[in-house]
Amino acid sequence: MASGDTLCFANAKSAENATATPDVRNGVPVWDFDDATDESIEFGLFMPRHYAGGGVTVTVGWMATTATTGTISLDVGFKSITDDADDLDTKAFAAVNNANPTTASATGEVDYIAITFTDGADMDSVAAGEYFRLIVTRDGNGTTSTDDLAGDMEFVFLEIKET
Repeated sequence: MASGDTLCFANAKSAENATATPDVRNGVPVWDFDDATDESIEFGLFMPRHYAGGGVTVTVGWMATTATTGTISLDVGFKSITDDADDLDTKAFAAVNNANPTTASATGEVDYIAITFTDGADMDSVAAGEYFRLIVTRDGNGTTSTDDLAGDMEFVFLEIKET
């Protein structure tokens, strides 16, 4: 697999577990994340067998509901589900990586933010041919980094590509 090739893609309809609120924007499904409370969505994904183990970049497409200025605090984390090893009843997400993107210049415009993960513990040692969980959280109360975007952040999609 070449660096930069897409490994996984998920849109709002792909989310399996959420504290965010489902919504639709001009016919496009999105998830609304509040500006004062931490809210998350989770995805169940499969790391393709051709993943070469060089780390990944998770790109999140998001937009503001109404704001045209401000930044969000966005956390992304992995949870590997290793064959005959990880107990779903107790397995936790690895430490998250944070990004602090600024909103697009106009409401309705999608901003793409890339978050890099090195292979190994940074991505909970997810391996080729393995099921994993991915969590995307808006740190609405700003404990990880500054979140001063007024109103909802709307999740549109995510892409995972080989770094």
